[in-house]
Amino acid sequence: MDSSSPFINVSQTFMSFPHVASAFVVIAIFSYYFFRPKCIYLIDFSCYQPPDFLRATVSNFIEHLTISGVFDQESLDLQQKILERSGIGDGASVPVTVHEIPPNSSLSAAREETHDILFTVVEDLFLKHKIDPKSIDILVSNCSLFCPSPSITSIIINRFGMRSDIKSFSLSGMGCSAGLLSINLVKDLMKIHGDSLALVLSMEAVSPNGYRGKCKSMLIANTIFRMGGAAILLSNREQDKPNAKYKLQHLIRTHVGSDNESYESVMQQIDEEGNVGVALSKQLVKVASKALKINVVELGPQVLPYSEQLKYIVSFIKRKWGMQKEVYTPNFKKAFEHFCIHAGGRAIIDGVEKHLKLDKEDVEASRSTLHRYGNTSSSSLWYELQYLEAKGRMKKGDRVWQIGFGSGFKANTAVWKCISEIDSKDRNAWSDRIHLYPVSGDGSSALET
Repeated sequence: MDSSSPFINVSQTFMSFPHVASAFVVIAIFSYYFFRPKCIYLIDFSCYQPPDFLRATVSNFIEHLTISGVFDQESLDLQQKILERSGIGDGASVPVTVHEIPPNSSLSAAREETHDILFTVVEDLFLKHKIDPKSIDILVSNCSLFCPSPSITSIIINRFGMRSDIKSFSLSGMGCSAGLLSINLVKDLMKIHGDSLALVLSMEAVSPNGYRGKCKSMLIANTIFRMGGAAILLSNREQDKPNAKYKLQHLIRTHVGSDNESYESVMQQIDEEGNVGVALSKQLVKVASKALKINVVELGPQVLPYSEQLKYIVSFIKRKWGMQKEVYTPNFKKAFEHFCIHAGGRAIIDGVEKHLKLDKEDVEASRSTLHRYGNTSSSSLWYELQYLEAKGRMKKGDRVWQIGFGSGFKANTAVWKCISEIDSKDRNAWSDRIHLYPVSGDGSSALET
């Protein structure tokens, strides 16, 4: 047929279809490989272990408050009562500046505490994995109440000589759930920046935040917060998968700050005498439960087996029709093997245990962390994960649910899947005393009995 003919060569057209189809397949594979969401791997993490001379036993803590001459007898009695019921043991520590009489709450004291904690955990992580500080692409820190200038990330960049083009972020005022918020920030950044190595630093400075007034709701914080911090090494590089401990599967953030009761449940404020402190509302457990419920509604369909989801839906309909009083609480142990609940206090752990209908063993890591280290704010979840590792309970394929709460009010949760064999003999912040836990029914460990 002449090339100028208006008629189409049908045989040639059909002959080209396989080639077109092959091209589409190649393009599809190419697009999937280059544009698919990359996995976030948790290579390893390090938790700060204070030296024994920084331990503040319950009796010494009360004695120190008394000798300081800051509080009247009513305030002393209240703090002693709270401390004795807090679930915090004699192993929890405070910075050396807080051991001074009167406690040193200066800017230099806060810097000293920050340096001690973060330099230690970062050096530990870098040495263990032979990480060159210049290989870190993203650096995120979170410390709610201590926000110095230069920032905490700048302190780390200066100390370890990191690159000038590092992407650094210092978060403050985000409360005890800021650790998972930092992980979420890294997750979002890694959508844009491929083949990146990230370092997350979580801590709270105790030194500058002691309350010296008489307001009962603000005295509680004096008794529960202790010294601690963690460094977490994350990557979205496939080359790091063989060396990684965990893979991030889900991360859900919930903020109920539009509700006044929730917003005011944890708040830094000034009392009538001009003293600054953090007030904890009597409605805190109720607020935490509400925030967690909203978070679970979003997370549940992504992790629960269909059988549990169906039970929930049926019970929800029955309650609407007045056929039953309560909605079925899904069995989250069918979705997760382990639970890490923010060790914010005994009431918080009890509340989550009851709300999710968990067993005592499910919250053992949280209670043990509260007892050994106290409330270390955003880093408490990482002490709990190390507890599970030190106990030899974390197995390849296991899933762990981290649940964090913080001012605002926020409930942030993350789901990690263990992708490697965890050696319980690897040294961490629990290695020296793991045999003394869990704590007994009266709240004491074998160390105290």
